[in-house]
Amino acid sequence: MSYARTAEFADELYKAEISGSPVAPLTELDPGITVENAYAVQLYNVKRNIAKRAISGKKIGLTSKGIQTQFGVDTPDYGHLFKDMDKTDGKILRAAFIQPKIEAEIAYILKDDLKGGAVTADGVLKATEAVVCSFEIVDSRVKDWKIKLADTIADNASAGCYVLGAKKVSPLSCDLTKVSMKLYRNGALVNEGTGAEVMGDPSLSVAWLANKLWEYGVALKKGEIILSGAFTAAPLAERGDVFEARFSELGDIRAEFV
Repeated sequence: MSYARTAEFADELYKAEISGSPVAPLTELDPGITVENAYAVQLYNVKRNIAKRAISGKKIGLTSKGIQTQFGVDTPDYGHLFKDMDKTDGKILRAAFIQPKIEAEIAYILKDDLKGGAVTADGVLKATEAVVCSFEIVDSRVKDWKIKLADTIADNASAGCYVLGAKKVSPLSCDLTKVSMKLYRNGALVNEGTGAEVMGDPSLSVAWLANKLWEYGVALKKGEIILSGAFTAAPLAERGDVFEARFSELGDIRAEFV
């Protein structure tokens, strides 16, 4: 795909985010768009944003069977997080998003860089300062969430914002595959799952990301937050909704859409 076409698609997604008016799927506008093309579109907008927004980490998407089934894909992807996406108070402005969904997952806070292309789950654990429970609010700038893999990749893996839990836990102190999570919307249980839903082990998900990025000579950095992927399918969120997730070893987290 030409640089001009990359810029055109990036501009369309950028304008959609600013205006709140979604665009048609890129895979319909150009059925030949590849995963590599889509990451080029994502990176174009990341470079545009870093002039005014600081990167805080990365997010991994499409890691659980529930999410893959929901969106009709079969492989993970990744996107960039910015510091202004961190909604530590759990108050989410619904009007700031087009069609938000919410995901409960484990976030890794790195104490060392992860690089080299041969990162393992054990290597991830050793490089992690702490894990915390988290919410990721995903949003699509593509109309009606009508996305294929290339669409969501180009759209920064449908990143919206995130909320981090207060309880920090050593990743070596518990089996993250066995961490259980129950997700409630307005007091009613809507989903539940365990860490094993995330590629068999959420640490494997982070290792996948580290190795994927290394193909482009990019390392995960000390201090970055890595959202490892949703335990379950993501419900839609509307104004007035209150979501709570209860994690067996990692504590509870709350998000209110106002």
